[in-house]
Amino acid sequence: MQIFYPMITISNRVQALSPSQTLAMSQKSAELKAQGIDVINLSVGEPDFPTPLHIKEAGIKAINDNFSFYSPVPGYLSLRQAICNKLKTENGLNYTPEQIVVGNGAKHAIANVLQATINPDDEVIIPCPSWVSYTEMVKLAGGKNIFVSAGIEQDFKILPQQLEAVITPKTKAIILCSPSNPTGSVYNKEELQALVNVLAKYPDVLIISDEIYEHINYTGQEYVSMATFPEISDRTVVINGVSKAYAMTGWRIGYCAAPIAIAKAVTKLQGQVTSGVSSIAQKAAEAAYTGSQNCVEEMRKAFLRRRNLVVSLARQIPGLEVNEPEGAFYLFPKVSSYFGKTDGKTKIENSSDLAMYLLNEAHVATVDGGAFGAPGYIRLSYATSDDNIRRAMERISSALSKLQ
Repeated sequence: MQIFYPMITISNRVQALSPSQTLAMSQKSAELKAQGIDVINLSVGEPDFPTPLHIKEAGIKAINDNFSFYSPVPGYLSLRQAICNKLKTENGLNYTPEQIVVGNGAKHAIANVLQATINPDDEVIIPCPSWVSYTEMVKLAGGKNIFVSAGIEQDFKILPQQLEAVITPKTKAIILCSPSNPTGSVYNKEELQALVNVLAKYPDVLIISDEIYEHINYTGQEYVSMATFPEISDRTVVINGVSKAYAMTGWRIGYCAAPIAIAKAVTKLQGQVTSGVSSIAQKAAEAAYTGSQNCVEEMRKAFLRRRNLVVSLARQIPGLEVNEPEGAFYLFPKVSSYFGKTDGKTKIENSSDLAMYLLNEAHVATVDGGAFGAPGYIRLSYATSDDNIRRAMERISSALSKLQ
């Protein structure tokens, strides 16, 4: 008996998307580990710390208190008020709960905002290097990505004249991430003001400020949100969440703080796609914002120590060009000096080749800089133990020394 299957086609919008290379490299690392190979994974962008105890206890209490029913689409009022209090206390920003929409992580919040504001062929400015998902989310919303590149010589930060040069009548938004994934660069107040001076001339341009790494900041200066600048505050959307600062990546809680019209549009969209996010995770996030903040500082200090360690070790490896990232937990060295070299078996033509070479030869998982719009670099996450950092850098040094 012959069985016939219907012809199933995948939508053009999904076929146009690129898979996440950060997740792909992490998967390849996991596959090697499953074979018994000791792989050190520097590809994943999440804290290696457990969620602080008082936050976990709040989640357990929520279960015991029967927070097991549908939550409001934009999030519990108590959580949205806690977020407003955080924004007021830490950032000097005035929001009402109606302007806050809680999503399944900051990634979901960004995707919601883009879906709610971008029409086909609208242009979205993406400073590069940039997080891999911005490009694909703009594409999914029907927008056109406009890339502005800044290399290591600029500390990976775009200049105001670069921004002005790409703004057109079709420009709908800019996405700015500081501290940055993948580079760890942090825009100071003066640098942000210079960009704001340009954006102030174009009142129709939306500013999406991804501030998820806000608390992992080594500058010694108070963090400055884009929404604090009065020239653009009424058209700035702040994206943040608990994933990085509170080691809560798996709890999936992020939010947008937005002008009321955008918040309402995002709520309308989310109501038809996911509805309200996990009730248990929301109560845990509320505890994160209202409880002791000592855990945030303790983790920041650990990341700073690791930053200093990985920078010191990387600078001892010939051929790597390294800056000192001022935030997040990534190092983004320039590796183009190895292009054209070989160990006799593998020839390195680009940063993708180098990342695969390091995985196969050194058993260290990194991510090709091309995934972030910056071919010629690789990303290393130092959100791992000091011992793993030392062993990884020793392996990388040994593998690179074989390339002639």
